[in-house]
Amino acid sequence: MINILDKNKLVKAFSQVTPYIKQGLLASLLVGSSISMVNVNSARAADLLNEHAGAIKPVTSTQNLPNFVNLVKQVRPAVVSITSKMTAGGEDQMISGFPDGGNFPGGSGGFSSPFPFPMFPQQMPKQIIEARGSGFIISPDGYVVTNNHVVKGAKIITVSLEDGSKYQAKIIGLDPKTDLALLKIKSDKPFSFIQLGDSNGVEAGEWVVAVGDPYGLGGTVTAGIVSARGRDIGDGPYDSFIQIDAPINRGNSGGPLFSQDGKVIGVNTAILSPSGGSIGIGFAIPSNTVKSIIGQLEKNGHVTRGYIGVAAQSVTSSMIKALKLPAVDHDKAPQGALIASISPDSPAEKGGLNVGDVVLSLDGKDVKDPRELAVRVASIIPGTTIKLVVLRDGVKKDITIKVANLNDDKQDNKEIVKKPSNIGVALSPLTPDIRQQIGVEETVKGVVISGIKSNSPADRAGLQTGDVIVSVDNHPVDNPSAATDTIASVLKKDTNVLLRIVRGGQSLFVPVTSGDNN
Repeated sequence: MINILDKNKLVKAFSQVTPYIKQGLLASLLVGSSISMVNVNSARAADLLNEHAGAIKPVTSTQNLPNFVNLVKQVRPAVVSITSKMTAGGEDQMISGFPDGGNFPGGSGGFSSPFPFPMFPQQMPKQIIEARGSGFIISPDGYVVTNNHVVKGAKIITVSLEDGSKYQAKIIGLDPKTDLALLKIKSDKPFSFIQLGDSNGVEAGEWVVAVGDPYGLGGTVTAGIVSARGRDIGDGPYDSFIQIDAPINRGNSGGPLFSQDGKVIGVNTAILSPSGGSIGIGFAIPSNTVKSIIGQLEKNGHVTRGYIGVAAQSVTSSMIKALKLPAVDHDKAPQGALIASISPDSPAEKGGLNVGDVVLSLDGKDVKDPRELAVRVASIIPGTTIKLVVLRDGVKKDITIKVANLNDDKQDNKEIVKKPSNIGVALSPLTPDIRQQIGVEETVKGVVISGIKSNSPADRAGLQTGDVIVSVDNHPVDNPSAATDTIASVLKKDTNVLLRIVRGGQSLFVPVTSGDNN
């Protein structure tokens, strides 16, 4: 039986449910709209994923990052830690631009590092100090390559291998100018050793691996890429470093830099860092330089370098017309080495080279700049005859020169007066090599300050290593003995001596007052 509701009740019931019906219809409409938008967006996304004829399509090569695990396992037994014990006899021990401290290459004359490192003098009277570095074995009979600054002045040198064995090392030879050293250790059994590669094949951008003993941690491996080749860091005429971004720190000095085929392409030597830690700018001596130097150290215990007796400078764009050189593109640097001065009675003078000549090639190979000329001449065996092609007054001319021995040449006299006077300086002759290092013109005659005693009259007067003394109390001096005698003569009559010096191309007068504390 069906109940029939009266009219009023039916109207009232319908009015109560109507809002809910309306809400349901609205919800249905919204859901339908949402579904429609999702369908549109999905279609749009699918369209974006489709290939389009006009889109940019980069062409790239997919390559995995290199894995150095096997390389490191194989070479690590030949990489060594080096501990040098030396006596600090009251002289300042300078911590400078090296990964492990020590003087900069070629810094035996006291020239400061070109890097902005803090340097901390520490007085250590009659005290044994230790220096740590790295190295690597290059022969089964125990020849070890490292940096000169790691072992220079050492009384005892200990070489530690990966397996924990330790050996006392003997210095076979040192070369401060390239900061290389050759050591020898002995054992009844042959040593694991690694091979020097060809650094000429190294290119910017390739992966390299550095292994060494940073902070005494031993056997530490870092990797990076070659940042640049032939880098000149301002140390001297033989600079030609490989720059790398592999982290190098204190203690890495003397350690090997490997290419991906496991060959040594460099010896880690210096870093550029405001704090002393790695910022990804390191420098390694190229392996081809190492081969030449180490070969001479093994044979003779020292390095013989070629010498022709010139100072050269770069050719600038503004010189091209005056020198009658061929024009070059505006974005390219002019090539060649402009001869700025020639030492009297030198091989260059005897061979007919003139000031103003531009050296274009040496033995058939182009000369890019003065540094390349210096490096290549230095690597030539003394007594060898070389052929230079020079441009003179716009005409090419062949010049034949017999290379002399840099160490034997009278212009390279290495005399150093250890205690020239009671003002506390050590003096050296102003040789062509030193002229080029400190940038002194050929017209300047004098003697160079190669060392200054701490808290001496010279130190208190503000004299610096690298200053050139040209006169003492207005008396010109051109050799250490003359300077020493003149200073001593003046100080017999007075406590003050007036020095005229050249520093950074500027001429200065510096009064020095002698005293008891010298």
